[in-house]
Amino acid sequence: MKQIIDTVKKELNKCDCSAPMLNEALQHKMPISEAMRYHLDKQIQIHENVFRPGSKAHIELLNETRLLYKQGIIELQGTDKFLFDKTDLGRFGMFRGEIVPLDLPIMEIETLTEVELEEEKKQPALGKPKRGGSKKFYVYVKDPRTKRIKKVSFGMAGGGLRAKLNNPKARRAFSNRHNCPQKKDRTKASYWSCRLPRYAKLLGFKTTFSGYW
Repeated sequence: MKQIIDTVKKELNKCDCSAPMLNEALQHKMPISEAMRYHLDKQIQIHENVFRPGSKAHIELLNETRLLYKQGIIELQGTDKFLFDKTDLGRFGMFRGEIVPLDLPIMEIETLTEVELEEEKKQPALGKPKRGGSKKFYVYVKDPRTKRIKKVSFGMAGGGLRAKLNNPKARRAFSNRHNCPQKKDRTKASYWSCRLPRYAKLLGFKTTFSGYW
């Protein structure tokens, strides 16, 4: 499992901008959604589609991609081809009695399976943000509704964060702009983005600040 995950990460890190292509001779075999036609027309890669990761529209597009690819109606290239050939992206399975989408390597919130937890050989530390992941930081939390452990990725890659942390005016502006006092859900990226200054030392910064930004 770890070897497969590492291979997927390497593929995602490659700069391959090849978009899917429509096989016009076979397109009559199956209806094609407006969302799929939009990605074909705009030459947008499926693994970088316009929908919010983990949303219903996002998952439906992945499922449609697999069905169309299997029928030969669309041709995938580069990273898209790798993902749909080598992983279960676009398929569904049963987990604790629920039907869940499989292999979502680009989700903002990644649900950990029991196998992944076993591979880590210990329970991940909850509520302690770290650097890395699909964005700049990530944190493990337990969803109070499902009792499942989730990985929440947050923060934008790039510079300027250190300067903002030490600028009271910039911190207040961020809090006001993102309505931080109203962000109460610990399973959302916005909750952790708003409270990042509290965990600054855990993330490698020299100073921490109470409250929100």
